[in-house]
Amino acid sequence: MSKLIVKADKGHGHVAHVTPQSAGWTYVGFDLHRLKAGETVAGKTGDREVCLVFVTGKGKASAGGKELGLLGERMSPFEGKPWSVYVPQGSDWSVTADTELELAVCSAPGLNGGLPVRVIGPDDLGQEVRGKGTNTRYVTNILPEGKPADSLLVVEVITPGGHTSSYPPHKHDQDNLPAESYLEETYYHRLNPPQGFAFQRVYTDADRNGVRELDEAMAIEDGDVVLVPKGYHPCAACHGYDLYYLNVMAGPKRTWKFHNAAEHEWLMKT
Repeated sequence: MSKLIVKADKGHGHVAHVTPQSAGWTYVGFDLHRLKAGETVAGKTGDREVCLVFVTGKGKASAGGKELGLLGERMSPFEGKPWSVYVPQGSDWSVTADTELELAVCSAPGLNGGLPVRVIGPDDLGQEVRGKGTNTRYVTNILPEGKPADSLLVVEVITPGGHTSSYPPHKHDQDNLPAESYLEETYYHRLNPPQGFAFQRVYTDADRNGVRELDEAMAIEDGDVVLVPKGYHPCAACHGYDLYYLNVMAGPKRTWKFHNAAEHEWLMKT
């Protein structure tokens, strides 16, 4: 199995855990909790900021000493928009499941502090359609560049069966603004129906001898987390199976400036 895949455990509990140390990078952390009704998960942000994403289900949340009430409404990531909570560094948080609940904990360094806890409801989220034809996908911006945070960028995408996504291939692994930003990235994948699979390739440009530093082609199953430390990272959803993914990105500067693979950039003009 590829070293870039983190398999979420089956069942309930703390089912996926990615830290900068385990990933071998600097910024992005990702955790996934599956709770039964009545179960509670809690944490402390320390020197990091957190975005709690209610992928599915409902729960009562608190953060920074504030009771935030019952959040969440959708029971499938393929329907509607999520509820989320932004939690700054130096804060406690907790969520108690009211139904079966899948909670993603997205984290990155807190740089300035001072931002308040805030609930990010469905009405706060912008949506957009990207691509054309079989490259069409549907994007929901949870914590985009234009909304306050220190490091985190969080977005979810639905790619219909038979379509490509994160395509034409692009990368963001150079701290070379304004042309390109350095951003580490995780993909949390779900499939509908769940027995399906998709594909993702993570690869770098070839050197003068045709050798790539990184080139991994992976079959993605429901619940997989893919690490993107560098390089291009396109996805393909197989016919009959829609693909959902939750992206977490962070780097030294909170901006998303990407570079398209030169040999595939002609696709942008068709």
